[in-house]
Amino acid sequence: MTSLLEDPTLEQHFKGHRDTITSVDFNANMKQLATGSMDSCVMIWNLKPQMRAYRFVGHKDAVLSIQFSPSGHLLASASRDKTVRLWVPSVKGESTVLKAHTGTIRSVQFSRDGQSLVTASDDKTIKVWTVHRQKFLFSLSQHINWVRFAKFSPDGRLIVSASDDKTVKIWDKATRECIHSFYEHGGFVNYVDFHPNGTCIAAAGTDNTVKLWDIRMNKLLQHYRVHCAVVNCISIHPSGNYLITASNDSTLKILDLLEGKLLYTLHGHQGPVTCVVFSTAGDFFASGGSDEQVMVWKTNFDTANYEQKLKEQSQPADRVLKELDFSQSLERTSRSGVAERLLKTDFSDDVLTNPSQQKKYPSSILSSESMAALPLNQPHPQEQSGIPSALASTLEHIVGQLDVLTQTVTILEQRLTLTEDKLREYLDHQERT
Repeated sequence: MTSLLEDPTLEQHFKGHRDTITSVDFNANMKQLATGSMDSCVMIWNLKPQMRAYRFVGHKDAVLSIQFSPSGHLLASASRDKTVRLWVPSVKGESTVLKAHTGTIRSVQFSRDGQSLVTASDDKTIKVWTVHRQKFLFSLSQHINWVRFAKFSPDGRLIVSASDDKTVKIWDKATRECIHSFYEHGGFVNYVDFHPNGTCIAAAGTDNTVKLWDIRMNKLLQHYRVHCAVVNCISIHPSGNYLITASNDSTLKILDLLEGKLLYTLHGHQGPVTCVVFSTAGDFFASGGSDEQVMVWKTNFDTANYEQKLKEQSQPADRVLKELDFSQSLERTSRSGVAERLLKTDFSDDVLTNPSQQKKYPSSILSSESMAALPLNQPHPQEQSGIPSALASTLEHIVGQLDVLTQTVTILEQRLTLTEDKLREYLDHQERT
């Protein structure tokens, strides 16, 4: 059983962008957080000490992706204006421009050694560049629709890409050939990430799912259906234990990859959550959304357990990630510091679509969140014993009470937001007079 100290907590939040936040990243020194936005600006937020944020202006259209170099001395940004900019993340905000593609650039990512950049574009290509000389090296062009995201493997030998052609492709950087394509998404693929051990990838799509594959055997390992709307972004914890998701359903969800379980549902953003990323050490994560808010959360994962997982990085993926089962899962739902705990049981699609099976379970339990993960090659739940009616009734009552609590907290949050806005208006008025 995975050991956790306590629930993730919201530590800081920033507001300064004038439109949807599209991308967020920590500087490795943990002194800065960078964000990109549909308002065409890049912003650098100082985490410590509390200092004024820097606003970098240069792009002529929406900034869709940003990332710090591994050293933290550079920041790359990709834009709808078809350019990539390399910024020095200081007060001056100086930048150089790479005229990169013939279409919108959806993502820009550094290699682990900081020597290369990979970009993905609506022109259906992936391009690789040198950072030092800012020179174009080569293109990869087998996708037949927009390429949403591309990223280097931890060792830099592979590139993974996600596209609106509903595929995830693995490329060999040396030979520049596509060595495998995964076609198992039911919609566009928005985002893809490598597991830290380099042998697995995770992808998020418009079909509301997250899937994990072993890229050595090209085998689907895990399939999560925990959101009720598009999954925009994912990030895997540096230990390889956990994965966090950001969705249009306004939530962030943390999955335990070792147990194949949904651990937490985090509420904080009003509207779609568009981006999320773990810090380099994994002790924090940041999220951004269409509400123009940037939130920094403390992970609170067990430090000893995390350090142990780092030592196991060299283990094969199938020893780190196991296939999913029907064991009961504990989900902790946090709403701005309010944690609600509920024991839930996973159900397969067959239960949801078979009326005779639905009678066994209260309707309030048959929700998308109770389906923490869809199992692979496991017996159907109807082959297991049904839930006793007394337990079902108790669970239904608990769920109802949690719904009331959730609604109450939402109302309190809204009132608090209104109060903060009124106070801000009053203070602004006082300053002007």
